[in-house]
This record gives sequence, structure tokens and C-alpha cells, in this order.
Amino acid sequence: MKTLQKNNMLKTLSLFLLIGLLNINVASAQRWAYVDTEYILGKIPEYQEAQKKIDAIAEEWNKQIQKKYNEVEQLYKNFQAEQVLLTESMKDKKIQEIDQKEKEAKDLQNAKFGVEGALFKKRQELIKPIQDKVYDAIKKLAKLKAYNFIFDKSNGITMLYFDTKYDKSNDILKSLGYPQN
Repeated sequence: MKTLQKNNMLKTLSLFLLIGLLNINVASAQRWAYVDTEYILGKIPEYQEAQKKIDAIAEEWNKQIQKKYNEVEQLYKNFQAEQVLLTESMKDKKIQEIDQKEKEAKDLQNAKFGVEGALFKKRQELIKPIQDKVYDAIKKLAKLKAYNFIFDKSNGITMLYFDTKYDKSNDILKSLGYPQN
């Protein structure tokens, strides 16, 4: 909880510093705007479809992994029930079997959901081209309207106050050919 408060405090402090820097440059007529990329992506049907595909894939992989862990749990329960009847070598063999199954489950989980796992690669394949298209539209808008800064208010930057006339999210959607509110 303290880490979250510390992160929020750092974000707020960073925002104040940024606002201070912007105020210093008022004389040079800095222009800025903000967009909400989460809102923009949510309005793009291709993104929604890609996200549904990724969610379905992740759900299926979760089921496969859970099945593996359930097998490990069942092997362990069986071992607990019959261990009094087993010799030491038989116990060692059963423990190795349980350990091997657990390793297989962890390896599968890492292969699917790890940092460079299949889900990350699938997300890169399906979503990154759409995000790149949005960011290209943002750059184009910035150059066209001569904005010095465009902030993204989704996922991290906290704005204490903003005037909605500076929200250019619908302009980005319009330039991409998607409906706006």
C-alpha cells in the first residue's frame, strides 16, 4: 500500500514539475494537448477483436495449465494416501514423478505467460500494429496542429485538472476513420 502511495506521490510530483516547466515556457507559446489512448483503442473494432482473441487464447492456456496443476495435486494426494505402504525407493520415484509434473506445469506457464512467452508475442502480433497506427495519427496531429506536447491521460499520468477542450482523442479517432462520441 505504501508503494502505491509513493508511486502516486511521485506521479503527482512529476506532473507538478512538468506543469512548472510548461509555465516557464509560456513566453515561447508552447502548445499542448492530451489524448486518452485507452478510450481511442476502445473505439477501434480491430483492437476490440484482437483483445477478444488474446483473451480467448489466454483463457484456453489457463485451462491447460490448471489441468497440469490439478494432475500434480492429484498425484500428491495419492502419494499421501499410499506412502505408508511404499518402500523408500518407491517413495523417491513417486516424489520425482510429482516434481517432474510440477516442473512441466511451471514450464508451460512460463512458455505461455512469461516475459517473452507466447501471449506476449501474440499481443505484439495482434495489437502492436493497431497501437502503431494510433501513435502515427497522434504524431500527424501534433505536426499538423503544431503541438509541442501531447500527453496520454490513460494508464499512469494523473491530471489534477484539465479542460476538455484540450482532449484530442476524438480528433485521433476521426483521422483514423472511426466514430466518436
